Amino acid sequence: MSRKHPVIAVTGSSGAGTSTVKDAFAHMFRRENIAAAVVEGDSFHRFDRARMKQALAEAEKEGCRHFSHFGPEANSFEKLEELFKTYGETGRGRRRHYLHSDGEAARFPGLVAGQFTPWEDLPEGTDLLFYEGLHGAVVTEEVNVAQYADLRIGVVPVINLEWIQKIHRDTNERGYSEEAVMDTILRRMHDYVHYIVPQFKLTDINFQRVPVVDTSDPIIARDIPTLDESLVVIRFRKPDRFGIDYPFLLQMLHGSWMSRRNTIVVPGGKMGLAMELILTPILRRIIADRRSLMGG
Repeated sequence: MSRKHPVIAVTGSSGAGTSTVKDAFAHMFRRENIAAAVVEGDSFHRFDRARMKQALAEAEKEGCRHFSHFGPEANSFEKLEELFKTYGETGRGRRRHYLHSDGEAARFPGLVAGQFTPWEDLPEGTDLLFYEGLHGAVVTEEVNVAQYADLRIGVVPVINLEWIQKIHRDTNERGYSEEAVMDTILRRMHDYVHYIVPQFKLTDINFQRVPVVDTSDPIIARDIPTLDESLVVIRFRKPDRFGIDYPFLLQMLHGSWMSRRNTIVVPGGKMGLAMELILTPILRRIIADRRSLMGG
């Protein structure tokens, strides 16, 4: 962890909605005039799309039915750990981008969807590193990414909602069949249990969206429950560390209540407001601390 070069990691499984938190942070960065080096978790996959298909086929031939993007075999955890550590020490590091679509690839001549851009140096003079992806707090016998993050945020919808979001995203935006998406979900379950779920006991703040409509069969669901059809459960691992003001939050977030001493429940439609009310003061303290140490 580093006060001079802080690292913020937003972690959640595929289709969990980490992009919602990423958008909220983008608004806060602009408003607070914070220069963030943004890093995407997908860029630390070990294989591009074509090579991943080959590796998956090879794993299945060998009888391995849990090879997935959630596990260490398909990711460079060591490179992610190195980035967090190096940035915390020096404010420097290297990143690349994974091109999910033809639209993204169009900005990079010679590359197509499913490939990586070349590694490049992070921008100079950034205030913090912001990571959004699958493994921002991953710990294995070989690596400990979590120890180098100053603020760890989990995005954890209940699992049926997570499946609904993934099925809709991958079928509507990425062109996969429903059967192919379900096969991926089932194949990932081993790594989900061993490498995704354990991160959430290490995250400082968890945002968990819970729908209040029937999601009992996510495979046939035709619509993703809206925020207004949901509640958001927000859990703080150590509330005193961030000076969480529960009376203020309860007053500002109409319809919210505390379900445990470290947990507040808010209406889904107020999720964005809740994030900004909670995270803006934390961000300000992190940046004020950094700037005082840097003599700014």
